[in-house]
Amino acid sequence: MTRRIEIVEVGPRDGLQNEKTLLSVEEKLDFVRRLEGAGVRRIEAVSFVNPKRVPQMAGAEEVMAGLPHQAGRSRIGLVLNRRGWERAVAARCDEANLVLTCSDTFGIRNQGASRAEQIAALAPIAADAGPGKPSLSVTIAVAFGCPFEGEVPDSAVAEIAEACAAGGVAEIALADTIGVGDPWKVRRLVRLVRRAAPAAKLRLHFHDTRNTGLANAAAAVDEGADILDASVGGIGGCPFAPAATGNIATEDLVYMLARGGFETGLDIAALVDTAEWIGAKLGRPHPSALSRAGVFPKAA
Repeated sequence: MTRRIEIVEVGPRDGLQNEKTLLSVEEKLDFVRRLEGAGVRRIEAVSFVNPKRVPQMAGAEEVMAGLPHQAGRSRIGLVLNRRGWERAVAARCDEANLVLTCSDTFGIRNQGASRAEQIAALAPIAADAGPGKPSLSVTIAVAFGCPFEGEVPDSAVAEIAEACAAGGVAEIALADTIGVGDPWKVRRLVRLVRRAAPAAKLRLHFHDTRNTGLANAAAAVDEGADILDASVGGIGGCPFAPAATGNIATEDLVYMLARGGFETGLDIAALVDTAEWIGAKLGRPHPSALSRAGVFPKAA
């Protein structure tokens, strides 16, 4: 049987948060609807952060209000702390993705808390999750390297994964926030997190800053990971990570997986159209390779 890989689209959140152009609530809703029209079923639609710090993410509640619940679709809100979790609950997100960072310096700059403080905040949030609340996942940020502290020890990743396991977190994402990872470290960290949190589903989140994103995604799939984040058009970046560029492009990832015989359920042509649309909205070409070169063979 064809193996299915689930794509979590992060364009409306990670894709937009580092852009100079600010989209309106209606434009953000149009973005989400276009992605869902291309077959995407899980979308990181909003971020419950302080709009004074990340103005691109303003209007999160209004965006969620414009996305009524639909069976088989999940709209995710990114949260950094208890306040963000409470906003995600009130906005009736389907999922909340809590970010915990491996480095103290990045954590303090990104969310005003050290790694230990973030881990301490996880337990009460996990305890509050349950029926009638968003399902909770955790992203382990800067797992592959920190722009301020350099190499991140495996022990820091393991510490967060073990805290997730203790809190009963059902899904853990390993994030190469600044795009410094390589396929061999991907394999090592996937195995490490599986040992630390064997009951959790594993998701991988790669940025293509140094052109290793697709190679890292392939390594994750070879290690058995079935859930990957991507951003249509390859847009993205982090306001608090100097020189970090976009995520791997959704259409490039879907093309690679299709060539390898994997199923995603996503429509490549519709993704390319959406990438061109968002590029025009942002006023700049998007970095997706597939949009430039096209599919092969052409009949596909």
